[in-house]
Amino acid sequence: MSHRNLRYLNDNRIIYRRYSSDIPTSSHSWGWYYADGTYGYYALFNNKAKINTIRSLKWHLLTLWYLNPILDKNDFKLLAEYIIYKENGFVTFNIGKNLIKQIIEDVFNQDLDTPPKNRLRKIVFKDSSGLSTIEKLQIVGKIIGGSKGIKEDDVYEAMLYIHENENITVNKIAKVLKCTTRTIYRHMSEELKEEKQLLNEQHEKNIN
Repeated sequence: MSHRNLRYLNDNRIIYRRYSSDIPTSSHSWGWYYADGTYGYYALFNNKAKINTIRSLKWHLLTLWYLNPILDKNDFKLLAEYIIYKENGFVTFNIGKNLIKQIIEDVFNQDLDTPPKNRLRKIVFKDSSGLSTIEKLQIVGKIIGGSKGIKEDDVYEAMLYIHENENITVNKIAKVLKCTTRTIYRHMSEELKEEKQLLNEQHEKNIN
């Protein structure tokens, strides 16, 4: 399946998106702006990129477990198996039964008092914003591009919205953030380079 089948999650009222409880710097009709960023915004399966590593799979399962603490072990096992089954469109690879069992056990035994590591986000759009990708990029550019000093998390934020419609390039990121390509290269960590490559590969698969 090329697209995710979210029916199981929706039918069982599984939470996979949650807005941050942090106080925003400013609120808007389209969402919120956090000048210092927030780690509290979780938005799983919010773009076309699929899970393509064991590490990413564990993070997604841990986040689902964290957002749905009322699930018992059997419910979580059923949810995890649904996500892991390649035909449901969440992952790009097959996993053996023994590894599936090990992954589920490892995640289930994690401490839920500590939120899963999350990317810092400065701009959070409401699901009901009704904005196009171009409109979102304009807002990102106006707010983040107009601030002093571009940071790695700003680059990541721009990458996510560019990815919604097209391949990510350094030139496009620089245009959105209203800075030079040199600035982008300076803040493009190895992790971001890898993320950019993975997102572009997924974009190519989606249009072919």
